[in-house]
Amino acid sequence: MKPYSEMTREELQELKKELSAEYKIFQGKDLKLDMSRGKPSTEQLDLSMGMMDVLSSEDDLICEDGTDCRNYGVLDGIREAKELIADMIEVSPDNIIIYGNSSLNVMYDTISRAMTHGVMGSTPWCKLDKVKFLCPVPGYDRHFAITEYFGIEMINVPMNEGGPDMDMVEELVRNDEAIKGIWCVPKYSNPSGVSYSDQTVRRMARLKPAAAISESTGTTPTAFIIYTTTIRTTCLRSWRSAREPAIRISFTSSPPPPKSASRAPVSRPSRPPRTIWRTSRTS
Repeated sequence: MKPYSEMTREELQELKKELSAEYKIFQGKDLKLDMSRGKPSTEQLDLSMGMMDVLSSEDDLICEDGTDCRNYGVLDGIREAKELIADMIEVSPDNIIIYGNSSLNVMYDTISRAMTHGVMGSTPWCKLDKVKFLCPVPGYDRHFAITEYFGIEMINVPMNEGGPDMDMVEELVRNDEAIKGIWCVPKYSNPSGVSYSDQTVRRMARLKPAAAISESTGTTPTAFIIYTTTIRTTCLRSWRSAREPAIRISFTSSPPPPKSASRAPVSRPSRPPRTIWRTSRTS
């Protein structure tokens, strides 16, 4: 079919008539379709109902180190949860922080904190002339909504069968220090379902972003953030039961920071704006 821009007025009117007729056929079927992404089916939910009965008031809820799981505390997560995730992603439990059940909320906090405090001693992004982020497309709109909210310039990178166009990614991050990160979903990427190839992951890990060069001394790393793939600073992920969406853990994993890097004080998680907060709860 010819692009709309190349059609005559008469051709566009005729096409509109055909599509309207087709649309009415679908309307007549009285379909009730749930187009939500990532939601398990009713049959999948039924399979996991037994998980709702695992815990009772008679169960032992004390961790191996004596922590009472019914109470507050343990800001970086209980040891058992760290070991569970560490085994899945093949890192040390000591390099993992456990959060709540929304990785999208953690992503928002990470970007927000980078804007106000910088990363590992670097200049806060809000004080920079320009901040940019790479956005593989088609991609996840809820990721893009975060960077859009903070006024970060987003650069589209085409998605191929094996992941983002790495020639383009490497060229961009090598030559532009304003590029601070890239949104990635390496496995079953939204909305196309693409999984990154081994070659793409290796090239991502070997990136040499200009943003990683110090603004002054050449020793203090600045921020280059890759969601779900650890490069310079942060790996944000979530694990969810495919059968029960309420069973979910979000977490970060990262190498230990250099001894020379200063660390920002721990701050309370910020509450995202209403629209992003609402979507993060259903992610």
